[in-house]
Amino acid sequence: VGAMTDFGPLIANPISFIMGAAAQLGIYLAYFFAIFMGFNGREAAAISIIGGADGPTSIFLAGKLGQSSLMGPIAVAAYSYMSLVPIIQPPVMKLLTTEKERKIKMEQLRSVSKLEKILFPIVITIVVCMIRREGRAARRGMLMLGNLFRECGVVKQLQETASNAMMYIVVILLGTSVGASTSAEAFLNVSTLKIVALGLIAFVFGTAGGVLLGKILCKATHGRINPLIGSAGVSAVPMAARVSQKVGAEADPTNFLLMHAM
Repeated sequence: VGAMTDFGPLIANPISFIMGAAAQLGIYLAYFFAIFMGFNGREAAAISIIGGADGPTSIFLAGKLGQSSLMGPIAVAAYSYMSLVPIIQPPVMKLLTTEKERKIKMEQLRSVSKLEKILFPIVITIVVCMIRREGRAARRGMLMLGNLFRECGVVKQLQETASNAMMYIVVILLGTSVGASTSAEAFLNVSTLKIVALGLIAFVFGTAGGVLLGKILCKATHGRINPLIGSAGVSAVPMAARVSQKVGAEADPTNFLLMHAM
């Protein structure tokens, strides 16, 4: 994923990080809803991460929390809602914004230097390793290693392999291993329906959280930020950013929000 990601827009406009954080509201609400529905703490945590819009992360966390019996339904819900982002998000975005807000045109981002892009993954890795316990920074480190492959410009074959062949191999192995470990008895029950419903709650409220903070930042910056880009904080890359662009373009065909949302 790091080898496919351009962090330039984030470096150029760091305030967008806050909207990404606000979009995690769906995870917290889904967690408490899951507790209310009768799931224990570990089960609720594994289910709520569906709102992070990241299939591998959902599978990883379910395994770490020892919820292998729920791994199948969680994976199916996570990947299903990631593909349904263009259907789920637009109604929420339009409900929470005015037409005037949707028409806001954002300024072109400043040009980010090559040095900044190379230093970014290195600095992030060092900071994460300093604040996380030993062994807990591995995934973030791998993300940044892939990004360093991309930005340094001297290991083109490694970058192409990581973002293409290796990515597809990992997806195939994840899908087949989760599917092979999921029996019909574990999947076709009331708990699965609850997990699917909680996943929808996580996505809806995650979208709402990002858009609402976008509205606050819009007011604080006197209309320089279009609230629609907050919906991309659910991390369904790049689909959520495309939805931000699409909804913005419906209000004003000359509005280009894609890179800001990314």
